[in-house]
Amino acid sequence: MKKMKVDIWSDIRCPFCFVGKRKFEKALEKFPNSKDIQINWHSFQLDPDLQTQPERDPFEFFSEAKRIPVSQAKMMHDHARNAGKEAGIDFNFENQKIANSFRGHLLIQLAKTKNLANEIEEALFAAQFIDAKNIDDEETLVEIGKSIGLEEDEIRNALASDDFGYKVNEDLQMARHLGINAVPFFVFNDKYGVSGAQQPELFLEILEKSFGEFSQGDQGLQIINSGESCDVDGNCD
Repeated sequence: MKKMKVDIWSDIRCPFCFVGKRKFEKALEKFPNSKDIQINWHSFQLDPDLQTQPERDPFEFFSEAKRIPVSQAKMMHDHARNAGKEAGIDFNFENQKIANSFRGHLLIQLAKTKNLANEIEEALFAAQFIDAKNIDDEETLVEIGKSIGLEEDEIRNALASDDFGYKVNEDLQMARHLGINAVPFFVFNDKYGVSGAQQPELFLEILEKSFGEFSQGDQGLQIINSGESCDVDGNCD
């Protein structure tokens, strides 16, 4: 039987993308036809011009970027921390590294060619938000890639690859075409667009509805937009 697509746009610097991944997985565990779902991960960059500054204090950086007091920056992170706990994630915001995610997305594009996209997404989220690693550092990315079964030579080649860079930009262009400006963003069967880290119950409802309809073809994208997400202006709520 043909599998139904679920396309997911995500940035590995987005805490709610990590939360959304976990909540979607909880829904998938309860979905009886999970083996008939094909998950396609797509690259998205919330801040493509971000300069990697691993030595910066993350709260001071966020305070400066948003022009808000450090105390307010910490409170905003507490909101994401609580969402993480609900999803079984213990965010380590205090030690996270300020790093551009583009090279991490090159690694994701390589992993997609090996059917290891979900594994590399999980590993990169953990590196950014739990282990406080620099996801723009080549040796770190080699270590992460090898941890899921990729070869060192192919990882280093991917990090210098124009072809994989093109794939990243292709995903970004597709997101713009769909009007996506906040992630995570899920598209079920090219029909239902779900924005944000929704509760597993809603993901399960959309899985059931879209799976029942996917053989009827695309009837136009409908967007459900009420979940927690991060947008391109740096707002996470």
